Amino acid sequence: MCGIVGLFLKDQTLEPRLGSLLAGMLEVMSDRGPDSAGFAVYGSGDTDHLKLTVRGKNLEDVAQALGGPVQGKLRDSHLVLSFPKGEEKRVRAWLGCERPDIKIIGAGQRIELYKEVGLPADVAKRFDLSGMSGTHGIGHTRMATESAVTTAGAHPFSTGADQCLVHNGSLSNHRSLRRVLEPKGITFETDNDSEVAAGYLSWKLREGATLAEALESSLTDLDGFFTFVVGTESGFAVVRDPISCKPAVMAETDQYVAFGSEYRALVGLPGIENARVFEPEPARVYAWERH
Repeated sequence: MCGIVGLFLKDQTLEPRLGSLLAGMLEVMSDRGPDSAGFAVYGSGDTDHLKLTVRGKNLEDVAQALGGPVQGKLRDSHLVLSFPKGEEKRVRAWLGCERPDIKIIGAGQRIELYKEVGLPADVAKRFDLSGMSGTHGIGHTRMATESAVTTAGAHPFSTGADQCLVHNGSLSNHRSLRRVLEPKGITFETDNDSEVAAGYLSWKLREGATLAEALESSLTDLDGFFTFVVGTESGFAVVRDPISCKPAVMAETDQYVAFGSEYRALVGLPGIENARVFEPEPARVYAWERH
């Protein structure tokens, strides 16, 4: 049993409040996942620059050691490195050689990804989620059932540029699917089944599928019980397996689209009393894109 939340803003005036709204949603889901928590926020960025979110210890001097145009923003145990795209190969090579202890957990123009062991409210506070702004974000509270409670095992999982996924459920064919994806260049850092789902979607997107098409394919290629909430640079999507035994509720207004494992995660959103509230149908993809 885990908790999932997601918020996609249509109204630009709400963007400064994205983090605070998402933090409230995440905290409400604490009893569904008290072991660890994480979130991804799509904030500012441009096509000429790249962000790498890394986690580890002793991160204070990493940006300075990299030198040149690399900038760093430290948030507790995570560091967001920002630099021109032409610097990516050098930055990754330096990290691999000089700081192999550091893990890259997210990359893209706009995505920043944070996760840690601990109560969701504590994790959100450690990274100052309430102070973040952006267009959309997703979050997860984890109750570990099939693997250890570790930061690496916390969600979201990101296996492609500006892509991430949170998952409530269990996949039965993730090991066989991993053996299919690895020769195609999809790499994994954990044994978590949810990371395989993220890798599957990254592969589909790389092959030219739209986000909605990739999720449609997952309904036949992935076995098990699942609710996925997915973020990309411009998109936000939700899908449930054909049986849909995992709880889910959505709300839509002129200002936003929101997702929660339970309705109580949505009650603090502005104008929720006038929202169209509905349960996403089994085996149906719901997707929204920024314009």
